[in-house]
Amino acid sequence: MRLVLQRVSRAAVRRAHEIIAEIGPGLLILVGVGRTDADGEEAWLASKVATLRIFEDEQGRMNRSIQDTGGEVLVVPQFTLYGDARRGRRPSWDAAADPEVARERVETFARALEVHGLTVRRGAFQEHMEVELVNDGPVTILLDGRPLS
Repeated sequence: MRLVLQRVSRAAVRRAHEIIAEIGPGLLILVGVGRTDADGEEAWLASKVATLRIFEDEQGRMNRSIQDTGGEVLVVPQFTLYGDARRGRRPSWDAAADPEVARERVETFARALEVHGLTVRRGAFQEHMEVELVNDGPVTILLDGRPLS
């Protein structure tokens, strides 16, 4: 799995110009699922996200996690994170998982975040969305699933 975490003041997802999910301060997470992702990555990544210290403490240092702040999470599926544009002028999506597999793994990841006590909202799957956010910082972190051996 591949994640793009953005620390936000607020974020929202629209489908057909109607808000389907929105959060206040917290994390917007774009989630891509790859064909070769290992079983168990969802739980490992959820634990990493829940405890990653990217929120400021009283001294302005990044010492607090999303769990510490009580912030919300907005999970947005995004297969384009596995686009490969190294050759030609149109990205290849060959590395992205099939939609049925990806849908299940994104939901498994979202549920794993909830196990950590986080409030999780969800974007739409396999639909055109408008994603609006106010990046706080800006803070943007890229996370790839760990190789499981």
